Amino acid sequence: MNKNPGTPHGGWKSLQRWRIQIFVITWLAYAAFYFTRKAFSVAKLGIGEDPGFGLEKSVMADLDALYLTAYAIGQFMWGVFADRFGTRVVVLGGLVASALAAIAMGTFATLPIFAACMVVQGLAQSTGWSGLCKNIGAFFATHERGRVLGYWSTCYAFGGLVATPFAGWCAYSLSHSWRMAFIASAVVVLIVAVLFFLLQRNRPQDVGFAPVEAETTPITIDNAPRVRSSGSLRQVLKNTHVLVLGLAYFLLKPARYAILLWGPVIIYERMPEIGKVASSIVPSAFEVAGLAGPILIGLASDKLFGARRMPACVLSLAALTVCLALFVPAMQSGSLYVVVGLLFMMGVTLYGPDSMISGAAAIDFGTSESAGTATGFVNGCGSVGAILGGLLPGYFDTITVFFVFTATALLASLMLVPFWNSRPKSHLDRTEAGAADALPGGERLQPGKAQ
Repeated sequence: MNKNPGTPHGGWKSLQRWRIQIFVITWLAYAAFYFTRKAFSVAKLGIGEDPGFGLEKSVMADLDALYLTAYAIGQFMWGVFADRFGTRVVVLGGLVASALAAIAMGTFATLPIFAACMVVQGLAQSTGWSGLCKNIGAFFATHERGRVLGYWSTCYAFGGLVATPFAGWCAYSLSHSWRMAFIASAVVVLIVAVLFFLLQRNRPQDVGFAPVEAETTPITIDNAPRVRSSGSLRQVLKNTHVLVLGLAYFLLKPARYAILLWGPVIIYERMPEIGKVASSIVPSAFEVAGLAGPILIGLASDKLFGARRMPACVLSLAALTVCLALFVPAMQSGSLYVVVGLLFMMGVTLYGPDSMISGAAAIDFGTSESAGTATGFVNGCGSVGAILGGLLPGYFDTITVFFVFTATALLASLMLVPFWNSRPKSHLDRTEAGAADALPGGERLQPGKAQ
């Protein structure tokens, strides 16, 4: 029996092969972005001691803020472009531009070039999430999207996990130059860009299959759906769920980016005796745990909470609040094991709601025709918050920084509580349709109608 009535003669197996292929290549593409994204955080260790190009911590923080500002602008912009022109064009351009910017930073050590390249890097990196989430949303239906995106969202935890020690090893063991952190990372991204060009497609219709779910196509140009940018954005801005998700993500993102961008520096300042390579590796405990967080929360939202995204997010954010509150006392204890353990727990409890809010929930409540715009909007809000994650560690002490992160995580959790029982519309429609099919003659069950 054909599991998908909309599939053509190729059948379910053929569609399933494409679903697996899209899952793998989009996962790989977003993981690759982290190689060029994490290069600067590793290079900071060498730049701070380079007599020919020494930068103060505050200047490096300003460069991070410049990157994150461009990243935030790009998130708002590229989601709309992904809806209008498709993932393929937007993400492929981002991969290539990101690699070229990293090569320039590893080749030319001047502040103006670094500043310009950080802007390019921010705009290029921001092409990834909204476009690739839209790509996954096109190939996987709502009822399975929570767990699929849970597994898929391990891409950014894995990317950061592998990219940091890779860049550290290339820079401080292989070449003994911080410049190699940029060059080696760029090579990885260029290789993935070639694979993306060969293996990626935007939607099932592009390879001869019907959509996995019914969708609206307000505008059709050359037999391909196009959504008006202004209409899509207006629809998102009227959506209360998407607006709340954006605000919650704004509050959640600073903690993650502070650890991503400043983790090696924070560890090295507290424990210089372990060395630079080890200081680059210790924060990886945070990202190792990030592999599990999205999977666990995706399964919980689909299986335990019936496609409700908010309960799992609320509970995880509450646990994150406790972990953030304990992190400074743990560092003050001087125990590396305790610090690593808390970094791991912070990774589990942060990456889970991070992936859910910015991925499955944004796609579900954004609807199929505005999935890219909704995801871009939510991630844009988060990226504005991430600017604080890049700036605060360069200007304030660690105690103050983590006190702020504890408060914002708690507030994000409380904001989502009123939406505890919210479900995406397509899930509700499918439930009602199933009830109608069970009635004699296919009569739809009306609210309040006795049987």
